[in-house]
Amino acid sequence: MPELETPAAAVDMLRFATAGSVDDGKSTLIGRLLFDTKTLFTDQLAAVEAVSAARGDEYTDLALLTDGLRAEREQGITIDVAYRYFATPRRKFIIADTPGHIQYTRNMVTGASTADLALVLVDARNGMVEQSRRHAFLCSLLRVPHLVLCVNKMDLVDWSERVFEQISEEFSAFASKLAAPDLSAIPVSALHGDNIVTRSDRMPWYEGPSLLHHLEHVHVASDRNLVDVRFPVQYVIRPQSNAVRDYRGYAGQVASGVLKPGDEVMVLPSGFTSTIASIETADGPVEEAFPPMSVTVRLADELDVSRGDLICRPHNAPAVTQDLDAMLCWLDGSRPLAVGCKYAIKHTTRSARVVVRDLQYRLDINTLHRDESADSLRLNEIGRVRLRTTVPLLADEYRRNRTTGGFIVIDEQTNRTVGAAMIV
Repeated sequence: MPELETPAAAVDMLRFATAGSVDDGKSTLIGRLLFDTKTLFTDQLAAVEAVSAARGDEYTDLALLTDGLRAEREQGITIDVAYRYFATPRRKFIIADTPGHIQYTRNMVTGASTADLALVLVDARNGMVEQSRRHAFLCSLLRVPHLVLCVNKMDLVDWSERVFEQISEEFSAFASKLAAPDLSAIPVSALHGDNIVTRSDRMPWYEGPSLLHHLEHVHVASDRNLVDVRFPVQYVIRPQSNAVRDYRGYAGQVASGVLKPGDEVMVLPSGFTSTIASIETADGPVEEAFPPMSVTVRLADELDVSRGDLICRPHNAPAVTQDLDAMLCWLDGSRPLAVGCKYAIKHTTRSARVVVRDLQYRLDINTLHRDESADSLRLNEIGRVRLRTTVPLLADEYRRNRTTGGFIVIDEQTNRTVGAAMIV
């Protein structure tokens, strides 16, 4: 029976990140996905073919589609996070191709922080290596809901079922120690396209889906928190024309929960309550709003609500606190984090200043050992810190809500983002 065509309105989006050790084939796999789904422009393919020929390659190096920096192409590695987009009739995709080198851990954290799914690639010849464990742990720390183990370069191990099973079992044993709620394993050859878009006849022992089929059908709607209503106010819409002088709307993106007209809500940090009069989008009023919709909420009462405030349910509110315990990944190579340092932070739509009160431990993400004697965090290092903010934040645990549970740390002197943190 032919598969029914998905209506355009039902097409959703999946954000996924690739991770793995150096030269495991992440960029090649993405290039193969783009090539086999016919989402490349003719001039893009021609440019890649020309560069491949100039380098003396006997084949078209599809990794060049994502390795856009000259230094990446010269070294044959990925340095920065490369974002690519493609779509099938069933789903739209945003890909973050993240580096495998240990010195680019911060880039991997950036790419995976908003991902619904992570592809962890492992070279079938080498099996699990240090970077495989490192990236699996980072995906767990960032609460990426779905993990896919891609055992790549199966062509170089004669399509061996035994090799695939050994790597799958070792990875599953490691992932069982982490918060990895959904784990799948797929044997692939990114270079030749086996099990990427269509099932490969070279591995008849594998009975699972191809990678694209899995990406198209993995269920991500239930990953969103639809219980805790969290609506950070980004902008207050208050027209000045006489015709709409009484209009007051609060614009933002729904972080979690479901909002409906008539619902009783509370505004934090003031604690005043009201009911939702209407919910509007660029296309007109709607009967409900859920993540990640961007909407304008109008309340029945005139309350003092401004940017940085948060709308929630009266009996289901986030913590209002100035003391934060967080896992922090340090992104700055010029100056380490140390106890007593002061920074600015951005949490949802709210800004504040913080002081580092305590560094409880630095985490070795290869062995999961906690170094409680550490007194600083340097580039790419992760540790648990205690911060004190100048104003109360409206926060949840990161594991419950990735939006209200995460924040970035900013150096006030340079205005650079120097840290990414998850509230624990």
